[in-house]
Amino acid sequence: IFGFFSDKETIFLVPVNEDTPACCSARYMLAFLSSFGFFVVYSLRVNLSVAMVDMLNTTHQTSPNHSGSVCPPHTSSPPPKHNHTAGVYNWDSETQGWILGSFFYGYILTQIPGGYLAGRFGPKWLMGFGVLGTAVFTLLTPTAADLGASYLIAVRVLEGIGEGVTFPAMYTMWAAWAPPLERSRLLTITYIGAQLGTVVCLPLSGQICFYLDWTYVFYIFGAVGLVWFILWSFLVFNSPNTHPRISERERLYITNSLKNELSTSAGYIPWGSIVTSMPLWAIVVAHFSYNWTFYTLLTLLPTYMNDILGFSIKQNGLLSALPYLGCAIVAVLSGQVADYLRESCLYPTILVRKVFSIIGMIGPAAFLVAAGYTGCNYILAVSFVTVSSSLGGVSASGFNINHLDIAPSYAGILLGVTNTFATIPGMVGPVIARDLTKHNTIEEWQTVFYIAAAINLFGALFFNAFGKGTVQPWAVHTSYSHGD
Repeated sequence: IFGFFSDKETIFLVPVNEDTPACCSARYMLAFLSSFGFFVVYSLRVNLSVAMVDMLNTTHQTSPNHSGSVCPPHTSSPPPKHNHTAGVYNWDSETQGWILGSFFYGYILTQIPGGYLAGRFGPKWLMGFGVLGTAVFTLLTPTAADLGASYLIAVRVLEGIGEGVTFPAMYTMWAAWAPPLERSRLLTITYIGAQLGTVVCLPLSGQICFYLDWTYVFYIFGAVGLVWFILWSFLVFNSPNTHPRISERERLYITNSLKNELSTSAGYIPWGSIVTSMPLWAIVVAHFSYNWTFYTLLTLLPTYMNDILGFSIKQNGLLSALPYLGCAIVAVLSGQVADYLRESCLYPTILVRKVFSIIGMIGPAAFLVAAGYTGCNYILAVSFVTVSSSLGGVSASGFNINHLDIAPSYAGILLGVTNTFATIPGMVGPVIARDLTKHNTIEEWQTVFYIAAAINLFGALFFNAFGKGTVQPWAVHTSYSHGD
């Protein structure tokens, strides 16, 4: 079976299945190790969302929203916890919002520098040390919390600085490793780790808080990050040409498939063309819009489950994870479908990206608004939030990987640009949401969901108006496209 990679003058006939099997290949080993890496970074990012529920002194709150949940609790009082030694803190809702959003104040600082540094010095060690730094500061979180809210905020900012380089580094890595017609599959394998990290971390954090105490949430997941760094250091390399164990057939397959897509101007970055590119701004708007909904749920879903729906700490973690499990499954399936549609030559790249973005952004908006009107119908509320996040997984094969379509040589830098803007919702979203839900009424949460849905809808329409699927002329000396 052969794959065809062509520009307007040349066709490369490259054996795909027999000579370059996915099983045991270097590129798929990279996909799974990077997926494990994003499993770690998202575990380190979201563990505070569940731990926060257990870190608060619920008998000493300054607002009436902590007198109990809006809906009746689901079970009788749980059995006593096995450990009561961890501290609890008297943080009001505004302080909680700043703590939950502080991560993103560091995260935004290293997006564009991360893309530049990955291109200049190589993505392997940038990714590795970014995760390592995040893990180390996670281990310091309990100490920082004991010292005070300002110290905890500072540690979360430092975690964000470390984690901020990870996505730009991996986009730079995949620019050298991912054959064009395997991009959706390889990148969805990589980034499904983020969803799985959330799926595992949320319920496991709830169990850890219940049977141990909240400090172990940070110790356990921080230690996992250290283990990942060791594996990454010995098993991953910056490109096929520097990998000592890759087969010659796979190396040629990858390099030949990418030869007409990569810029030959080493070290040159066309900043003027980048910042004036409408296809890039289409990704920026879509990425910002999608992340508003994503980060709102990521940071505040456990709070909503506890304060509105009345789920216990054990139930909370499990039910908060369901939306991300659905998202992970849908993301993998959408990657397979997207690459099939492009390989079949029936659908151009841009049509696939736009359709998948529409489904992955408007669908979540509709179900999120519906979730706000379920009242205390627990089954419907959890179901609608789960469907909302699950449909968001479709966008993994939409705007989310469009950087590699329009400028693979600068994919890390482009991801840094778009993720800089897309981090803003993580900074301000939790603060705005907590300010809007001071009394924790269902009506206040409906407002939060309406805002997220409206922003999502706008982003989907903007990307469909201005998005492109071809390599842009400024990204190569000779314009090149695949399937557009």
